[in-house]
Amino acid sequence: MAATGELPPDGEQWGLELKWDGVRVIAHASAGGVQATGRRGGDVTSRYPELSALTDLLPGHDVVLDGEVVAFEEGRPSFERLQRRMHVTRPDPRLIREVPVRYVIFDLLFLDGHVLYDVPYADRRSLLDELDLAAAGPVEVPPYLHGGDTAQVDELLAFTREQHLEGLLAKRLASPYRPGRRVDFWLKVKNFMTREVVICGWKPGKGRREGGVGSLLLGEYDVKGQLGFVGHVGTGFSDRALDDLYELLWPLRRLTSPYDDPVPREFARDAQWVEPRLVGEVAYSARTREGRLRFPSWRGLRDDKDPLEVTSEQ
Repeated sequence: MAATGELPPDGEQWGLELKWDGVRVIAHASAGGVQATGRRGGDVTSRYPELSALTDLLPGHDVVLDGEVVAFEEGRPSFERLQRRMHVTRPDPRLIREVPVRYVIFDLLFLDGHVLYDVPYADRRSLLDELDLAAAGPVEVPPYLHGGDTAQVDELLAFTREQHLEGLLAKRLASPYRPGRRVDFWLKVKNFMTREVVICGWKPGKGRREGGVGSLLLGEYDVKGQLGFVGHVGTGFSDRALDDLYELLWPLRRLTSPYDDPVPREFARDAQWVEPRLVGEVAYSARTREGRLRFPSWRGLRDDKDPLEVTSEQ
């Protein structure tokens, strides 16, 4: 896992990739078919039948790939659009046509009997390029940029901002692959800040939102495992997203607050509390001294995240 940081000064030692706005998927492709797992280790093969194309695209190979499933809209990754697919266990043909996804591959972890974790990133990418998957069907292997060319780096950063993309991933060319560990030789360079949050309740809607969710009450765990209040979010929702959230939250209702400390009265008043089982993602501008998120905007649910992983150390 990548740490958040700035572009490193020794750019010639790093490779730069676009940060794709999707969900992480590890895919094992062999003559026997394709098996896909999400970030938490759950089987997501049936959610994304497009990945079955890997068997035909890699005849005679046994590989494990790391990448993201991405839904595009007008040529740009759309996390909101992907929401329609990522929670459906077995999508029907109509949904697959309406919301097609692509598997954007950025690493090769296993190739024909050889584990590649300790092989340098640049060499893993060379082996991945030799598989000739650059743009084949629902699969894509975008090239990475060597960070030593300052002009090209500036151009790439400007492109991500113009297209409202989340930013870049910088990976040290000599770095190994370390699954499940946050490492400083992979860096997230963001155009805007995002983070996961635990949904702890909602405030009733008003006006056209009356009878449903008006805003969500958000939380995160501290280093001691205590669930704390980090604010609320009431923007960034589509009507459909609010309806879907209401259906998911209603069965999780509870009588008391799930937070370990009292919530400010203006947020606790009329709140409907829920069991802290769902994780979402928000964009935000900054954090206050009290740790509250400033101007958060909803981006979507993250069922690939465990609530206990949503900590202040993000």
